[in-house]
Amino acid sequence: MSDVAILDAGYGNTDSVRLGFARLGARAVPVSDSAAVERAERVVIPGVGSAGFAMGRLRELGLDAALRRRTRPTLGICLGMQLMFDHSEEGDVACLGLVDGRVRALAAAPGCPVPHMGWTRLDEADPAIGLAAGNYVYFAHSLACDDGPATAARARHGARRFPAALRAGPLWGVQFHPERSSAAGASFLEAFLGA
Repeated sequence: MSDVAILDAGYGNTDSVRLGFARLGARAVPVSDSAAVERAERVVIPGVGSAGFAMGRLRELGLDAALRRRTRPTLGICLGMQLMFDHSEEGDVACLGLVDGRVRALAAAPGCPVPHMGWTRLDEADPAIGLAAGNYVYFAHSLACDDGPATAARARHGARRFPAALRAGPLWGVQFHPERSSAAGASFLEAFLGA
């Protein structure tokens, strides 16, 4: 049984993430203090919410500094992955700065509304993170991160290709919701548990 600490900062999908790990036999516990974040073997920054509010809560609780000091596996899900970057257009807010790049709004196009919600095929993926090109995963987002060297999987919304997942040393991130992405999502979470 693996232990995972899920940030509980007053926003996010902590319960659904906890259940996603529980289905794999991992014990996931909510934490809201920096000492617990620093002690944890694995930490998850949850999704759902706005960047400005989430960063405000992380700063208020001292969790931003604790996350910057981590050298062990840390996973950002949806908004959590976006918070790992330098800056978000959502609220024009400075984020954690763990990954170079910015988070920018998706553009609506015929047949591709914003928010981008639903099952979307991965164009490419690094099998080392438990995903494969052709996997379908579940998205719910209006913004996406810049592409860069940390990108480990890509998807498309209209004309824009965007990082669906990232991996940079101990940092893992997904724009989609693995806890809602059936077998592909479970495979990704298992890979993170094995990191």
